[in-house]
Amino acid sequence: MSTRLRATMKGKAIYSGLSNLRQPRSRRPPSRKTAMLNKILIAAALGGATLTAHAADNADKAIRDAIHALVPTAQIDSVDKSVLPGFYEVGIGHAVVYASADGKYLLQGNLYDMANKLDLTEARLAKSRKSVLDGVPVSKRIVFAPKTTKHVVTVFTDVDCPYCRKFHEQMADYNKAGIEVQYMLFPLSIHPGSDKKTVSVWCSTDRNAAWNAAMLGKDPGSKTCDNPIAETMKIGNDIGVNGTPSFYAEDGTQIQAQVAYSPPQLAAELDRIAAQKKVATSGGTQ
Repeated sequence: MSTRLRATMKGKAIYSGLSNLRQPRSRRPPSRKTAMLNKILIAAALGGATLTAHAADNADKAIRDAIHALVPTAQIDSVDKSVLPGFYEVGIGHAVVYASADGKYLLQGNLYDMANKLDLTEARLAKSRKSVLDGVPVSKRIVFAPKTTKHVVTVFTDVDCPYCRKFHEQMADYNKAGIEVQYMLFPLSIHPGSDKKTVSVWCSTDRNAAWNAAMLGKDPGSKTCDNPIAETMKIGNDIGVNGTPSFYAEDGTQIQAQVAYSPPQLAAELDRIAAQKKVATSGGTQ
């Protein structure tokens, strides 16, 4: 893994360009939105394909023109000012990149506020994810809840995913820590037959019991009924899920798999996210 860090002269924010971290998850082919972002980045990296816009006074237009010059079909959802001087935050599907006001330069990676220890890029993405996830009612999820819920975590999961099984086998410990796990079904094409198994679990009289059995490798049969799987698959694609399990806090923050596999670490991370949100809401600093 290569890491590049760039700090502003005043030390207020830091940009981190990170190669993709290898997460212990079952991977899936990139979504169309991810493929589009990759196409833009590859085009920008090729010889002669710099992000140079024609003369334009408006940064929004300059940036859009520059990106569309590289990839005409790119879907640019937003262009907003960022805290990084001279750069704008550009929303492309479920991703965020940073472009200079003149459209000449493009940065991919996370921008950090060092003073407040805040990942600004993740905060921006979390807000977008939350609005999408909030549109999926509990009735379209499989929920494992403790007697008293302290935190809720949304998990995109696949019945045949080995890492999903590793996570699920500790469910009692997560619940004991006050963590409510809400599963959103996301069968991967790399696991042949998992879609049918997932439907069968959903159509069982006791979904939780059926899921427990499936996580132990037991065949759930071949039941069919109306189900939300196509919807939860679309939701996952919309927020950039590219493997299972994928974990999200209530505010939409994505949680690293290495953290989520440990009940104490996940509880601590959810506490941290909640505390950080409280500080941000109050307008204070940590």
